[in-house]
Formats: sequence, structure tokens, C-alpha cells
Amino acid sequence: MPGWPTLPEEHVPAHPLITWAVAHPRSAAAITAVALAVLAAALWATVRTFRAITWPPGPVLVAGAGALVCTAYSGDTSWRFAGERLGMVDSTERALMFGAGELALLACAVMARANKAATATESTAGSAGVPGVLVWVITGVQIIPCYATSGIVGGTVRAVIGPVLAGLLWHLAMGLEIRVARPEALSTGLPAVIGREARERLLSRLGLATRDRTAEQITRDRATARAVHLAAVLELNPEGWLSGYRRRRLAAAVARSGAGTDGQQRHRLLQQLAARRTSGQLSTVPLASPWSGTPVPGEAYPRTPLGVTGAQLRTMDPLAAVHLVRAAHPEDTPAEVATLCTEYGVPVSETQVRVALRAGNSPTPPAVPALAGPVPDLAPVVPDEVRLLPVTCRRAVPRPAPAVAAARTRTRPVVTAEYVPEYPVPGPDEVPDEDVPEGDRAVPDPDPLIEQARAEYGNDVPGIRALKSRYGVGQARAQRIRDALGGTP
Repeated sequence: MPGWPTLPEEHVPAHPLITWAVAHPRSAAAITAVALAVLAAALWATVRTFRAITWPPGPVLVAGAGALVCTAYSGDTSWRFAGERLGMVDSTERALMFGAGELALLACAVMARANKAATATESTAGSAGVPGVLVWVITGVQIIPCYATSGIVGGTVRAVIGPVLAGLLWHLAMGLEIRVARPEALSTGLPAVIGREARERLLSRLGLATRDRTAEQITRDRATARAVHLAAVLELNPEGWLSGYRRRRLAAAVARSGAGTDGQQRHRLLQQLAARRTSGQLSTVPLASPWSGTPVPGEAYPRTPLGVTGAQLRTMDPLAAVHLVRAAHPEDTPAEVATLCTEYGVPVSETQVRVALRAGNSPTPPAVPALAGPVPDLAPVVPDEVRLLPVTCRRAVPRPAPAVAAARTRTRPVVTAEYVPEYPVPGPDEVPDEDVPEGDRAVPDPDPLIEQARAEYGNDVPGIRALKSRYGVGQARAQRIRDALGGTP
């Protein structure tokens, strides 16, 4: 700036870090790289953590943000009220105490949300419990500082924008998520139950309780009920001083009901009128005494032990249901377990129960149905050229069988047949022995080759092979010659 003393450029002091970095460039570059790497890792971990968070739905976030702003608005009112009306002149004391109501409101809202989530089921949205009621109690108490601080007009603005909207938005922020997840769920809180009951009773009183009816049908039903009432009154007092007026109203009601053109509506009108005219007969209708021992009808599916109901069993896998029923009745047989499962609404057979319990086959053999007609002759048709041998029975070969059937044995007939060819087969004596040597076909007794072999070999008994080769005989004759010469077999 003009007039300010300036220093020469060489006299401007440099930062120590810059001086050190200039003096040690390699170390400065390494430290800078490490710092950038740590910063990048921290940034990546932060982004990954934010992505892993399961954020509530958008409406819940918006309602929560609005609730925070309205709570801060209510806190400003509490700050002013604490200084002006409660005498908290010390700023520290006021800072610690002014937000007690807002903090309690937030705590009750969080606890109400936890209670609602814990008690929620498939058909109900859960109940906020005592914390939910305290949210509105605290909201009502916080309205008082608004009017005490700003009067009627300003207090109304402060009350609506501050504690009222804060309580409402906290209620929505803490309970909207369950309603979004299950819109059909019903709230079980006391105000919700009272509101539903009052609405249903009002609709029933107005004749609007029956759903799925058009406005025209509702008008016809009301006209039908009015016509029945007027007809019954005229029957009791046909000559009264209002009889003419009632007849005109009756005609208008009948015309409005559409009974003249609609057969179903006419039938409904006549049935209601007949029931009203004969209502006096109810006092003389014969009825059975309820004290005469009439059995009380049981429930369609009895409850099972172990805390499992028939409705839960019907939603399970049949095999799992069989195991639960068997665990509740361990002494029952598979047939009785199958009967119980069927009574609970899980139709299974005894075979399926045995498969599920690994109980094996039934010890009782299946009954063989009786034959309706005579038993046909099962004798086989044997051709003329086949000759059957006598039938023999032998014991069956043991086979692997269940333990129940292991004690029983079976016999089966074994039939063998001998085939008689069309052409006669020669007997054993008629078949020429082509393999027998010529010298063995007619052997005299005694065999002359024995003496010849004894003369040739003496005491040196030759082998069978040598005898067969020397004399050209077969195995049997060579054996006899060797035996006669005294050789060992």
C-alpha cells in the first residue's frame, strides 16, 4: 500500500517448512506422498462407511429433519421462558436447563419407536406404549411457555410451529417406517383402537356398515326397512289419525325400494315383513334345552403341544410337521401319528410317516383281497414234444429282507423239463467211440499185451505215456497194463 515501508525481496523471511523442503527435496516428496495416501485411504473408508449404512426411507428423513427444526424453534421459546419466568439469569444454568423438555420429547419418541418395532406383527403395526403417550403430554406442557412468552397471537404461532409440529413430526418419523413396510397393518394404540371402534359404530348407526354397496343400493335398503316398519305399524293401528299419512309414506318407501321391479329386493322386503309379523311366535318356538348334555362342538383343528398350533403346522413342510407331532406324542405308532396330522390339517399317510421317521415297513402284512370268481386252472400248456419231470420243492435261498419279514420263509416250486427231439437220439451203446484207439475197442480177457509188456520191460515198469506210444492203446488200457505190471498209480 502507498506510504507503507517495503522490504527488499531478499529480506522477506521464508517459512521454516518451505526452507526445509527446499533443502531436503527427496524427504519432502516422500512425506507428501505418504500424507496423500493416508488422506485418500481415510476418504475411501469414509465413503464406504456411508454406503454401508442402511438409511431410512426418504419420508422418514424429511420428517426427522422437520422435527429437528421444530424442536429448535421450541427450544428458543424455552430459552426465553427460562430467563423471563423461571428466573434463570445465569447463562450456564439456562443453557443446561432450558432444553429439558425438548430432550425428554426426543427420548420418548425414540423409546416409542422401539416399542412399536418390538410389538409389531404381520397384522398389526405395534403399540408405542407409555412413551408414545408421554410424547403428547410433553407437547401439551410445552404449549404453556409459548402463550406465557408471546401472548395469544404470538403464543399460538409459537405453539403450533414449535412443540405441536415437533411432536407430530417425531411421531411420523418414528412410526412411518412400519406403515410404509406394511400399509395394511393396524395400530394397536389406545387412540387408534378408540377411533376405529367409534368409526365402525357410527357407520353401523348410519346404515353404512355393509361394504361393497352403491349409493343406490343403500337407498333401496333403507327404503325397504322403512316400508317394513310402516306396514307393521299400519297392521296394528289401521284406522289411526295418521293412517293416511303413513299409507302415503309406505307407498313412497315401496316405490323407492324398487321392490316392484327387482325380484331380489321384493323377496327381501317380504322376508323382513314376514319375520316382523311373526316375531311373536319366537316365545313359543320349541327349542332343545342346553342343559341336556348337548356336546360342545370342538375346534376344527385341535391345538398341539410344544406351543405349535394347527394353523402353524399347515404352513410347514409335511415332514417337519410329522416330526413335531411325533415329538409331542412319542408313544404313538406311525398310524396314530398320521391320524393326528390329518386332524391338524396336514393330510399324510402312514407310509409317509414311516419314511419321515425312518420306521421301516409295517409289521402287518397287507391283506390279500378275496377273489370274486372261481380260481382258473393255472396248469401250463405243454407241447407234445416236451416231457415234464416231477415237480420238486426246495427251500428258498435266503435273501436280505426287513427285520419284520426275516422270520418267514418261502418255498417255491422248481420245474425242470426234458426236451424230446423230433428225431430219435441213439443210445450210449450205439454211438461209435471215435476218440478211442482201434486197439481199445475189443480187448480180450486176459489182455495179451500184459504178458508182452512184462517180457519186454521186466521189472522196469514204464509210464502210461510210453505204453500208449509203444502199443497204440488208449489211456484206460495203458493204465490197466501198468497196474498189471505192478506200477503205482
